[in-house]
Order: sequence, then C-alpha cells, then structure tokens
Amino acid sequence: MEENTRQPWIKTAVYDSVFILLPPFLAMVVVGLLPERFRHSADMPVMSWVLLVLFVDVAHVYSTLYNTYFDKARFERRKKLFITVPIICFLVGFVLHLFGGIVFWRALAYVAVFHFIRQQYGFMRIYTRDDPKHNLSTVMDSLVIYSATLYPLIYWHCTPGRNFNWFVNNDFISGSSENVKFYAGILYLLILIVYVINELFRLLNTGNFNLPKNVLIAGTAVSWYLGIVWFNGDLAFTMLNVVSHGIPYMALVWQGISKTGSEGKVKAARSVWRLSARWYGLFLFLGSLFLLAYLEEGLWDGFVWHEHLGVFGIFNWLPHVNNDFLLALLVPLLSLPQSTHYMLDAFIWRKKYA
Repeated sequence: MEENTRQPWIKTAVYDSVFILLPPFLAMVVVGLLPERFRHSADMPVMSWVLLVLFVDVAHVYSTLYNTYFDKARFERRKKLFITVPIICFLVGFVLHLFGGIVFWRALAYVAVFHFIRQQYGFMRIYTRDDPKHNLSTVMDSLVIYSATLYPLIYWHCTPGRNFNWFVNNDFISGSSENVKFYAGILYLLILIVYVINELFRLLNTGNFNLPKNVLIAGTAVSWYLGIVWFNGDLAFTMLNVVSHGIPYMALVWQGISKTGSEGKVKAARSVWRLSARWYGLFLFLGSLFLLAYLEEGLWDGFVWHEHLGVFGIFNWLPHVNNDFLLALLVPLLSLPQSTHYMLDAFIWRKKYA
C-alpha cells in the first residue's frame, strides 16, 4: 500500500508544489485581485510587462542554454543538432519574413503555442512515468491535458476582438463561429467528466491518487480557460499564460542542474553549467537569464518596436529599422533564441537525447 500511495515528485513535494504546480493558482489569485479594467482590456502597465514578459517569459527561453550549449558534455554528444537547429530556424524565418512580417509572426505564434501545449503534456508524462502504459487512464490523461489547452484556443480562434495576442495583432487566424465553440465546449466538458469519473474509480479500486498529476491538470485547465475564455485582458492573459509556463520550466531546468551538481557528475571545471551547480549557482542562473533577456529585449526595442524606451534607455541610440529586407534579416535573428528554444525543446527532454 505504501508503494501505491507514493507520489511521483520530480524533486520534492515542497519544490514541485511551489515552483511547478502552484504558479497557475497564484496567477489566478492575482488576476482576481486586479482592477476590472486589467481583466478585460488591452492595458498593460510597464512594470507588469517588465516582470512578466521580460523576467519570466523571455528569461525562461534562455534557461534552455543550460540544457544545451552550456552543458559541455551534452553539447559534444549532440553538436550536430545544436548547431543545425538555429541555422535552420534563421533561414526559415528569413524566407517567411520575405513574404511579409505577419507571415513570420503567425508561423512563430503557432509554433510557440504548440510548444506551450507540449510542455503541459510533458509535465503530465513525467508525473505519470511509473503508470502502466496504453490503458484507459493514460489515454484519458492525454485527452484531458490536450483538451484543457486546445478548447481555449478554439474559442480564441472563433471569437474575434480579443484584447490580447500571442506576439503581434492578428497573429492567430480568427473568425466568428458560435457552432464550433459550442460543440468544442460540449466535447471538452464530456472529456472532463469522463476523466474525473475514471480518477474516482481508480482511487476506489487501487487506493492510488496521483496528486501532482491531478494538480497539474487542474492548474492547466484553470489558467488556460480563465486567461483565454473567461477574461479578455492582455494583463490577465499574460499573467495566467506566462507565469504558468515560464516559472515551472525554469524550475525544471534548475532541478536538473542542482541534482547533477550535487551528484558530482559535472567535470568541466570552466563551464557555466558547473558554476551554476554550486551553492551560489541559483543567483548566477537567474541573473544570467535576466541579463540575456534584458539585452535581447533592448535590441528589439531599439531596432524594431520603440515601445519601452524608458526601460531600455541605453538602447535608444539604435536606428529604427524600417527597410523590409533588413527586417527580414533582423527579426528572425533577434527571435532566434525563441525559435531555437521551441525547436530544441522537442528533443532535449527525450531520454535518447539526454
């Protein structure tokens, strides 16, 4: 019985709860306390943008470096993959941007949302790693995690006039369709009901309740539904979307660094990866992510957006690029950390690429 009730934590119950499972619920509480206009408008205070977009969303992208280019042994094993992916991402991005900026941003938005969906699926698979494969429960786990993310996206695509976007205005294709929303909602509700019934039967028959898996699924369902369907505000969407995605990702990467460091498996004395495994490593880890995020967004703001000149004052001297060909070169280059992060993330968590 003790074996059946043991929970499949990634690190510890406290670590997983605080940094992986709790973020969407904390974001939900904060959004609930926001003034009404921030829950249903396109308003985004500058400080909120800095905290959420700069120091969480953009910063978490760079944590991939610690699983790839900063891990000397892993880089040597997967050098071809790690070198080829950014080259392909740039070339594809360049070609797409030649057809128009919206073509590039639309393609990147759909790749990004797929990455966000797969992260929730990936966490679910980690928390069910000891479960029997190919039975009703595993099928329902997959159905419910995909439904919890896909239904809000279907609603978004069928509801024009949302006060938020993924990257830029109109990056998602949208059109009005009440029938599609209605039947997708019915299907989603049925999947939720069947999932809950299956979990109850499993609990009654085996005495086993996978706490982290169910909290993860609940957090995913709550954050995606509230952020996209229930509320219609840029700050609400960003809070629920970014916090629920970025903080758990960074926590997962750090867990791997600290575990490997404590086990003494890192032998490259000069590698940043090894330094991050020491007692002061967390400060180096987060500090490097924040610095890289600030530098990237500063270049974006100086060359392209010119939206947060007060935040990126040291980049104000950069010329504002308007030439279409130069933008086709510059935009895919500046977005390379993101596109590389999306592509590599499809490989680096698989056992055969470890």
